[in-house]
Amino acid sequence: MSSEGSARAIIAALLANLGIAVTKFVAFLITKSSSMLAESIHSLADTGNQGLLLIGRKGAKKPADETHPFGYGRVRYVYAFLVAVVLFTVGGLFAIYEGYEKIRHPHELESAAIAIGVLLVAIVFESMSLRTAIKETSEIKGDQSYWSFIKTSRIPELPVVLLEDTAALTGLVLALAGVGLALGLDEPRFDGVGTLLIGVLLVVVAVILGVQMKGMLVGESALPHEVESIRRALAESDGVSRIIHLRTLHLGPEELMVAAKIETDREAALPRVASIIDGAEERIRAAVPTARIIFLEPDLHREELAQQ
Repeated sequence: MSSEGSARAIIAALLANLGIAVTKFVAFLITKSSSMLAESIHSLADTGNQGLLLIGRKGAKKPADETHPFGYGRVRYVYAFLVAVVLFTVGGLFAIYEGYEKIRHPHELESAAIAIGVLLVAIVFESMSLRTAIKETSEIKGDQSYWSFIKTSRIPELPVVLLEDTAALTGLVLALAGVGLALGLDEPRFDGVGTLLIGVLLVVVAVILGVQMKGMLVGESALPHEVESIRRALAESDGVSRIIHLRTLHLGPEELMVAAKIETDREAALPRVASIIDGAEERIRAAVPTARIIFLEPDLHREELAQQ
C-alpha cells in the first residue's frame, strides 16, 4: 500500500508541476514578473525532482548481486537527497538571487492581471497535488502528526512530495502577495520581496529534506515500536531464554536487516538450536513484515558464566 501510494503521489505531483511550470513561464514572458520567474523555475525543479524520485524507485528494484549482496534499496535515499540538492540550488538560491536583483533594480510589472490569474490557477492544481499526497500519507501514518511522519518515515518519497507541495503552495501564496502588493501600492519592489521569501522558503525545505535523507544514507535503525515488536517476538519464541543484544538497520525503505545474539537452552543439541532459530525468525517476520534479512546467533550470557 505505501509503495503504491507514494508512486501515485509522485505521478500526481509530476503532472501538476509540469503543467504549472509551462503556464508560469508563459506568464513570465508576458508580465516580466520576477516572482513569476522564480515560481516557474521552482515548478520546473519540482518536476525534475519527481522524475528523480521515479528513477530512484526503479533503480531500487534491481536484484541483489555479488557487488551489492543486500540489494539496491538505498538508491531511493540517494535520489531523494539529490532532490534536496536541486531544490536548494535550482529553486532556492536562484529565487533569492532573482529577488535581490529585483529589489535592487525594480521595474514595473506588465499584464499583472495575467500573472494573478495564472497564480490562482496554479494554486488550484497545486492544492490537488497536495491533497493526493495527504490522502496517501494518511493511509500509512497512523496516529502520527504529519510533521512526525516526515521526521520518522523510512519511505523517502511521500515526505519529499508532502514538503515540496506544501512549499510550492506557500510559494504561490507569497508570489500572489508580492504581485498584488506591487500592483496595489505601485511599488514593484514588493515583487522582489515575494521572490526573496520564496527562495528562503525553498532553502529551508531543502535543508530539512537533506538532513532527513542524510540520516537514512548513513543508516538508521527500525522505528522504536518496530524494535519493541522484534524484541517481544524474540522473547516469546520457544527456546529463547534471553536477548543478549539486538541491532536493526534499514537496507531500504521497505527492507529491514535484523541481527541479534540470543541465549538458547544450554543443553539443546544442534538440531534443536536450528529449530529455535527458525521459529524465532518466523515470529519476527510475522511481527515486522519488513524484516527481510535476519541473522540470529546463539550464544551464552557472559556475565552469568563469570559468576558460575
